[in-house]
Amino acid sequence: MEGLSEKALSVVDAVNALQAMPAARFDETVELSFNLNVDPKQSNQMVRGTVRLPNGSGKKVRVVVFTEKPEEALSAGADKAGFAELIKEIEGGWLDFDVAISTVSAMKEVRKVARVLGPRGLMPNPKSGTVTDDVVSAIQEVKAGRVEYKMDKTANMSVTVGKRSFSADKLVENVKTALASVAAARPEVVKGKFVNSVSISSTMSPSVKISLGEISE
Repeated sequence: MEGLSEKALSVVDAVNALQAMPAARFDETVELSFNLNVDPKQSNQMVRGTVRLPNGSGKKVRVVVFTEKPEEALSAGADKAGFAELIKEIEGGWLDFDVAISTVSAMKEVRKVARVLGPRGLMPNPKSGTVTDDVVSAIQEVKAGRVEYKMDKTANMSVTVGKRSFSADKLVENVKTALASVAAARPEVVKGKFVNSVSISSTMSPSVKISLGEISE
């Protein structure tokens, strides 16, 4: 959507402007949208990461875990856990989850469903903390509000920062945390400006530009 204004605002003013807009009949998701000054064709300029939002994402996250010890994962809050039988379910078309976590040893078998999980952004990955032998901590992080972000082939990227129902203070805190995380994900080879533009919007709203001065590069 076109931005509400060409003028870039502080995080506080941008959040207030967003919340002053008419709300939809459902609790809209709030996102930051970035355009990055990188070459997406270069593997050493890929931007991806995770951020633990201090006030959560507002979304109920369904987590599955590929592990030889499903009881441990289920006790930690996983919605479903298993190994060979879970892989078979996914091969059969079951994909009713938002995040997949895998132990290191299970990944050899999980790669069999990479063609199914990869295109949907569901493949466990060490860089996003979803391939680990500390599955308890990984589950707790995801459930508590950790969100993952990854730049697309056009150097654009979105990061979920909450819901319209959040108070302004909570949204501001989440936004500032996300901005700091993206700044820290800057590839070492990128010199000069890293972020061309950043804006905030909800599912049904126009976007509001955020000042690049709000990003600590």
